[in-house]
Amino acid sequence: MSRSAVVVGGGIGGLAAAIGLCRIGWEVTVLERAPVLADVGAGISLHANGIRALDVLGVGEEVRAAARPQYTGGTRAPDGGWLARMDGAALERELGTPIVGIPRAVLHRLMRAALPSGCLVTGAEATSADRAAPGRVRVSLEDDGTLEADLVVAADGVGSRLRSQLFPGHPGPVYSGSTVLRAITEHPVELATDFTVTWGEGAEFGHIAFHDGRAEWHAVLNSPPGVRHADALAVLRRRFAAWHDPIPALLDATRADSVLHHDIHELVTPLPAFTAGRIALLGDAAHAMTPNLGQGACQALEDAVTLAAALAAEPTVEAALARYDTERRPRSQSVARAARQAGRLGQQLSHPLAIAVRNTALRLAPSGATIRTILRHADWTPPSLV
Repeated sequence: MSRSAVVVGGGIGGLAAAIGLCRIGWEVTVLERAPVLADVGAGISLHANGIRALDVLGVGEEVRAAARPQYTGGTRAPDGGWLARMDGAALERELGTPIVGIPRAVLHRLMRAALPSGCLVTGAEATSADRAAPGRVRVSLEDDGTLEADLVVAADGVGSRLRSQLFPGHPGPVYSGSTVLRAITEHPVELATDFTVTWGEGAEFGHIAFHDGRAEWHAVLNSPPGVRHADALAVLRRRFAAWHDPIPALLDATRADSVLHHDIHELVTPLPAFTAGRIALLGDAAHAMTPNLGQGACQALEDAVTLAAALAAEPTVEAALARYDTERRPRSQSVARAARQAGRLGQQLSHPLAIAVRNTALRLAPSGATIRTILRHADWTPPSLV
């Protein structure tokens, strides 16, 4: 008899979990609260661990074909001077793939295409999950409907409703101190590198180039939470007016109404478990982290593959979830701590002396230091689903 699962959340983590469960023979329903799949969003970088997870899920080749390898780039100062360069070809030799850049909307579409027809239900918001009959979980919906399954995967993001229900004593996500504005350019922009991150005083500006010549850019700023601007693009033009090319060109190639603005929240207090009964937390719901290492989506993809592999290998759902928690919680929480530290030493630094010391240290670091930093988190071997 086939087993069934309800996945709450149709983002990268939820879609990956659903694909993995389908590949091991489970019947899956994905609940996405958005009534329409608008496919909005900026871009994303995927490291080797994320690509390897996508390979196991059977969509790695499609993602590679749609993504642009990031061979050239690194970290710069606002005047354009290089602090550290990254050799994407050397990274590819070490890991079998460079970092790749892809629009989030494209990644979402490729992942949705790997699911059975009718698997994804939009406009469906889960309000709670609790034990039903022995070995079953009931999911209550906003419209008073219910679903029952053998397993529930809570992939409902940093503000996870199900996480707060399962762990009512946990403080939940907190504001990181940084806010991010980002967009994809309306038309191609001439770029000398595949990606670049520039650090200034309490600010970061970066870009990722795409296959079609357009680019995603992001601006991360130290800021009180909740600050919004009537014309965000004009604010950014003033803030980064003196920064090096191609930053002004990227902003000039952007429509004002395409700029997304979100405060960055994270789970500073680690969860005591990623599971409760027959419910598994996954992705940002389990370990929301700052974006400073580019590992948020990759860790969600790791979660999904690890969960599916455990369910395929273990004799019971309970045993599989215990294995999932044991394998995923230490690693993902360690990456989250490293991302937080990277932000404090990178974008969030605002004292001129501290910035000067950091920049000098980066310039003097051995040429392979950047590669070793990436390898520390990206060199992950996924389990098999066979």
